Amino acid sequence: MTVSELLNAVKKQTGYLVLFSSEDVDLSKVVTLDKGKKDVEVLLSRVFESMGISVELEGNHIILSKSEKTQDSKSIRINGTVLDQQGSPLPGVNVVVKGLQQGTTTDADGNYFLDVPSRSSILVFSYIGFESQEVRVGNMININVNLAEISTGLNEVVVVGYGSQKRASIVGSITTIEPSVLKQGTTRAISNNLAGQVAGILAVQRSGEPGADGSNFWIRGISSFTGAGISPLVLVDGIERTLDDLNPAEIESFSVLKDASASAVYGVRGANGVILIKTKRGQLGKPNVNVHYEQSFTQPTKLPKYIGSGEYLTLLNELSDNSPYSQETIDNYIKGTDPDLYPNIDWMDLITKDYSTNQRADITINGGSNILRYALVGSYYGERGIFERDKSNSWDSSTRLNKFNLRSNVDINITPTTVATISVGGYLQETNGMTVSSDDAFSAAFETPPFVHPAVYSTGEYPVVRQRVNPWVQVAEKGYSTYSSSKIESMFALEQDLKFLTPGLKVKGIFSFDRYSRSGIVRSRTPTLYNPATARDDDGNLILTVANDGQDFLDTSSKTEWGNKATYLEGNISYDRTFGKHHVEGLFLYNQRDYQDGSIVPFRRMGIAGRASYTFDGRYIGEFNFGYNGSENFAKGYRFGFFPSIAVGYLLSEEKFMEPYKKTFSKIKVRGSFGLVGNDQLSGRRFAFQTTINQGDGYCWGADGNNYGRAGRWEGDFGIPNLTWETVSKTNVGLELGLWNALDFQIDYFFEHRYDIFMQRNTIPSSAGFRSTPWANFGKVDNQGIDLSLVYNKQINKDWYAGFRGTFTYAVNKIIEQDEAPGVMGTNRQRTGHSVSQLFGLVDEGLFTEADFKKDANGEFLVEDGRMVLNDDIPAHAFGPVRPGDIRYKDVNGDGVVNTMDEAAIGGTYDPQIVYGFGGNLRYKNVDFNVFFQGNGRTFRFVGGCYNNFTPGETMGAMGNILTNYNDRWTPENPSQDVFYPRLTYGKSENNVRNSTWWLRNMSMVRMKDVEVGYSFPKEWVQRIGLSNFRLYAKGSNLLTFSGWKLWDPEIDTGTGTKYPIMKSFSVGLDINF
Repeated sequence: MTVSELLNAVKKQTGYLVLFSSEDVDLSKVVTLDKGKKDVEVLLSRVFESMGISVELEGNHIILSKSEKTQDSKSIRINGTVLDQQGSPLPGVNVVVKGLQQGTTTDADGNYFLDVPSRSSILVFSYIGFESQEVRVGNMININVNLAEISTGLNEVVVVGYGSQKRASIVGSITTIEPSVLKQGTTRAISNNLAGQVAGILAVQRSGEPGADGSNFWIRGISSFTGAGISPLVLVDGIERTLDDLNPAEIESFSVLKDASASAVYGVRGANGVILIKTKRGQLGKPNVNVHYEQSFTQPTKLPKYIGSGEYLTLLNELSDNSPYSQETIDNYIKGTDPDLYPNIDWMDLITKDYSTNQRADITINGGSNILRYALVGSYYGERGIFERDKSNSWDSSTRLNKFNLRSNVDINITPTTVATISVGGYLQETNGMTVSSDDAFSAAFETPPFVHPAVYSTGEYPVVRQRVNPWVQVAEKGYSTYSSSKIESMFALEQDLKFLTPGLKVKGIFSFDRYSRSGIVRSRTPTLYNPATARDDDGNLILTVANDGQDFLDTSSKTEWGNKATYLEGNISYDRTFGKHHVEGLFLYNQRDYQDGSIVPFRRMGIAGRASYTFDGRYIGEFNFGYNGSENFAKGYRFGFFPSIAVGYLLSEEKFMEPYKKTFSKIKVRGSFGLVGNDQLSGRRFAFQTTINQGDGYCWGADGNNYGRAGRWEGDFGIPNLTWETVSKTNVGLELGLWNALDFQIDYFFEHRYDIFMQRNTIPSSAGFRSTPWANFGKVDNQGIDLSLVYNKQINKDWYAGFRGTFTYAVNKIIEQDEAPGVMGTNRQRTGHSVSQLFGLVDEGLFTEADFKKDANGEFLVEDGRMVLNDDIPAHAFGPVRPGDIRYKDVNGDGVVNTMDEAAIGGTYDPQIVYGFGGNLRYKNVDFNVFFQGNGRTFRFVGGCYNNFTPGETMGAMGNILTNYNDRWTPENPSQDVFYPRLTYGKSENNVRNSTWWLRNMSMVRMKDVEVGYSFPKEWVQRIGLSNFRLYAKGSNLLTFSGWKLWDPEIDTGTGTKYPIMKSFSVGLDINF
């Protein structure tokens, strides 16, 4: 056969694209082949060796070129670098001489070398997802190119369940975000960078404490009222892992699977959506090194502010009948005459620093050849907390965290069709802190008034009020705790291309082993504490008495060790091939997972999954997915479930009649899906199909005057033999729209119906004989909403680039069936028909006025049994005596008495129903600017915990600090209804501390999440010192928050402000590539 016939046969049988120059290869030459099967590279090398032609296999390309010995001396060597519009190198770009099958690809740094036949040659640069560009060689030797990204991204490859697909063929609801977005925040937790950045994710950060600052997040909201199994499944390189264990520098791609067609293959694990993360892998070319360092200075976004001793004591005099504090005494506190006897302590300021710091450093190395490719990522993150320490102590009780991450990914081409993958990663983490929780420390600062005692006397003793704590002692003098944790993650895979059987067929096997361990030690002491001093003796010494004897040395009060391990096994076979206008894809796999955390029996799952996809002419798409999975949480015969899904899509923009409008409508795609997914997490119960037997109280026997006890046994939780998994049916309809090759818009409507929710029954009477209320698959919840995203990118000219991005997610759920008791259903207290986190409380009708109470003939208020008597038309209030200025509540059920039976749905939900984000980026030459805002809406919280009752006495009762807005209150002189506080009392007022609309606050907010300005030094400058890129930047995080709530950060989980605050930061950093 001729060379031309041979190359056509190779292309047909292998799918390889053969690149060559007709000037180098004689296509008419006749060649003879040996009989038998041969490796294609070996076969071609033997054929072309005598012609002076070398054969090189790169990916799916076979490159034929003159060997060095026969290279045309007249050819011209061209070199250069290919970058994107942001100046980042693009590896794997095809660089081809136009009109010739002669070319190369860029390495990991975007660099290339290519011999061209003449100065008139034209180079064509092409890359998936980017617009192609042509450049005439002319007199140039060095040709650098910046490729513009195609906003439609139809050819972009997206990671999906157990594989990847081109974006054009995706019919499920899948959102991807750039890994660079996950690096924008300055905290340890990646989850803190999701809110507003990813359409479909509702996320809130409830604390800023180092090591415990990760956000709670849900894909399309919450659709279960039990609290079990509501978190998304997170898969890292296909293995179930924890999102916040990763460092952002390790991530190559991030996909969120939201509907059933995307997540059905995960069966009983996919009910709450799936997050797929792919870590960085090696690229062809010489080693590429990226170094990143960032230094941050942090402060709380907002801490509660309290009044000082002078204001506090003046207020107590106002509330008391006998004004216990003289003006002279109050003046002594204000002037600080004697700080030991007249302290004025801002406890919140005392126990916290003005600012703290954190650091982040990453190094990434990748490169490789046709045989071996590698990626190595190492990182360090260090954070210091805001609690103060006593530097005179030999130990350190301050909060700090140090974390080291390391990941190594290696891909080896054992043969041209066999690829082995070895991935090893993990982290080491050390935390240090107090012996008490941060919540306890902040609560102590909140509960201790500024005048009761100093933190420490000038003579070194520690005071305390009986039955109370000294906040400074809690934070700095009781010892320290330290914890160490480590995790090793490993994954081994082998993939075999079976194209010798049929092109597009592959098999793959995966084995993973992960192990986590944690240990901790708490060393504590209880120092001697003294009652607050009230005077000095004749020599001027404080008169002190011991309240509690203590010790000066540290004991080892506790040691803990804990750990877990998980193994995963998977085998799959996939098929991907195009026949003319027909494109088919298929996948079938088996997997199993074992997880052990010290329990007697491991947690186990196993199952099979499959996908079949068909696309006609790039326009009409159909896909079927299924998961057939089993969980040992259920009894035999009920352990396996079938979870199918179906999806269709239509690319209107690819129709021929749309070609005249391509410049305007670069993409129009509609899609829809329906399917079932499941959840096997059952409210903390395991093996709930089995009845539990408890042991305890028994009987006493004996006739000889002695009692012999025998323990009794009884039925605990009743077993449910036909227990099964929760099932969620998901419906999704979506539209994707691209305009002018610059704007990309996507919107989805979703509806989810979750049924067979595992819960305890509420309507089974005690006469049925159950000691414990039985459980059952009974609950139902609906969840629906929309999520949308908008992205605009425009290269205005060679110097200016502008972009905008925004997301909006709205999800609202409703309880359909909760088996509420008959006495609740049909009343104002029923939760059925409301959202899962709907708040319930009393409905206020303002504050009582003098006109609400009866008076006698002399105009004096009537008092009976120590209570002022209400008018007859006002319902009785069952929470204790009320007076003018107290909160008046509505008798919702109309029974004539206000009590807990009048609680009703008020305000809205605790968890936000709306999360959104918007921002933009601008670049002029080497200067770039980026800003992003994130917000949430329809989120409410009770803040009644900031209302204090002031009880006199040695222990101060419920006395605590007073917020600086205390003047905004009702008084006889200011009997306004439009105030923050009702009547303040010197004595307990149960009526005013009820959860009600009076204390309900809308915690919606908008936050400037990130703002950054950077400068990249010119390429010609940095190349002189051996670098390919050098960028400096400054940025801020959480700098501004806009909210109707002003007393503390509206996002943290507290009604009193006693929670570790979210931190704002200012950072400087650098990025270096070489």
